[in-house]
Amino acid sequence: MKKLVQTLPRRERQIMDVLYKLERATVAEVLARMPGKPHYSTVRAQLRVLEEKGHTQHEEYGLRYVYVPTVPRDIARRSALRHLVDTFFEGSAENVVAALLGGHGSRISREELNRIARMITQDRRENSE
Repeated sequence: MKKLVQTLPRRERQIMDVLYKLERATVAEVLARMPGKPHYSTVRAQLRVLEEKGHTQHEEYGLRYVYVPTVPRDIARRSALRHLVDTFFEGSAENVVAALLGGHGSRISREELNRIARMITQDRRENSE
């Protein structure tokens, strides 16, 4: 699969974030939820670019275009995470976990740690069979 998220500039990623949250949206609906309040024509042009890149498609409802993401959110999420891990953590999941656990700024709750431990245990079981 081609690279997905890492090819998107910041503003295009923000637009995709809005589309994933709303699942489908007009330019005006995307614009209303954008940080920094870009111009309508800018958002419309960026949605057209995202469509050309294959990240969105539009449906026509009267005079309005309604945009929907074409890349499933879980695939986009994995692509973004892979890019983050490769770029900032030398491709190492261990380095990611160490960064999350380390220091005074750690925001992982005991409940989250327990759920992560259960996921690791489950993964070990599944991969040892």
